[in-house]
Amino acid sequence: MTTAPPTTQRTRIKICGLTREQDVDAAVAAGADAIGFVLYARSPRYVTPKRAAELARRLPPFVTPVLLFVNETTENIIAAYASTAGATAQFHGEETPEQCWQAAQSGARPYVRAARIPLGDTGGGFDLVKFALDYSQAQAILLDAHVPGYGGGGQTFNWSLLPPNVNAHLVLSGGLSAANVTAGILQVRPRCKSLAVDVSSGVEVSGPGNKGIKDFEKINQFVAAVRAADKQFEYLAGQTES
Repeated sequence: MTTAPPTTQRTRIKICGLTREQDVDAAVAAGADAIGFVLYARSPRYVTPKRAAELARRLPPFVTPVLLFVNETTENIIAAYASTAGATAQFHGEETPEQCWQAAQSGARPYVRAARIPLGDTGGGFDLVKFALDYSQAQAILLDAHVPGYGGGGQTFNWSLLPPNVNAHLVLSGGLSAANVTAGILQVRPRCKSLAVDVSSGVEVSGPGNKGIKDFEKINQFVAAVRAADKQFEYLAGQTES
């Protein structure tokens, strides 16, 4: 006897921009599914490929290390893949579909492609459906706010302007925290095949000079808010089906 699949899926969680062993351990203990390391030298959260590999070796089975690149050379990306077992790449610059595919060794390695969504009402003009089609070889499309430089800068774009139906797995990022992630999940999950969330500055220690330094309590609060969203979404789905 077979049973129908569940009406909802557990929202996967990535904690990004980690630089310290204790933060990696705290994110894993809280229940993160993926840990992100920024391999972009201009970022205040930058770690070298060697350091990323060292930190990734702390991860238990089935927690994925994610290596974030911005307009990096194919040679360096392939080398970083090789040094970090089981890594997924995240391309956050101007990489074309062909460049992503080549750096991922013709699909031998998984990767995520970031889409930079303009802030304010102009976000509605971003053709996410076409972007997802252009990068259909990516494991997922990560949605981040388009701000000067690369990365969301802790800012949130207008989720309500996203297309109602995107044929892709999406990762919601950009200005997320425990205070708004539940609303983000409820707004975006119905629009895509599946949804994950990605947080960095929203779980960091407050104050200048603390980028890359995570706050353990904020990590736990963020994970709890995601799980609360899952329960709320499951309830709403049940109400719709009944």
